Amino acid sequence: MMPANFITKFNSLLKLIFVAVLGVYLAACSGDKGDDLDKFMASAANDMSKGVEPLPEVLPYSPLQYNADGILSDPFKARKATSKSALQPNTNRPKEALEAYPLESLKYVGSMSKLKLTYALIKTPDNTIQQIKVGNYIGPNYGLVTQINESDIAIKEIVQDDLTGDWVERNASINLQE
Repeated sequence: MMPANFITKFNSLLKLIFVAVLGVYLAACSGDKGDDLDKFMASAANDMSKGVEPLPEVLPYSPLQYNADGILSDPFKARKATSKSALQPNTNRPKEALEAYPLESLKYVGSMSKLKLTYALIKTPDNTIQQIKVGNYIGPNYGLVTQINESDIAIKEIVQDDLTGDWVERNASINLQE
């Protein structure tokens, strides 16, 4: 067994060695030679410009009146293009039931003939079946049914051109849904 006195002397020797090694390390780090960071810090201030350009002078705001000469129209008033064409829809006639639905929502599900007249069977979005024949109106754009085939229904719509405001004819169709 080792005496207690030996253990305390050994511990104090270890502490002394640790302090000596730590002192050597600290002495090695305290050199006056400097490094790249010290050189950069010394020369960085030399490269900086001393003067800052002054801000430009701000001119006072002077508001302008919109359309002072009266040439432009008011952008906040709704404008409707005026039509110059002879083609006009008949807005005085009573609306038919299928004019309330867009053409995209209607489905052509079949056809039938009675007394040399061909009728198309149209399924509406509310799942009712309506009969139409040539001469009936369908869709919101004053669509007139011009022909009923076994594969499709030909429709002639009257729409207003966005640029000129003139009424123009446009062909549309509804294909048979199988």
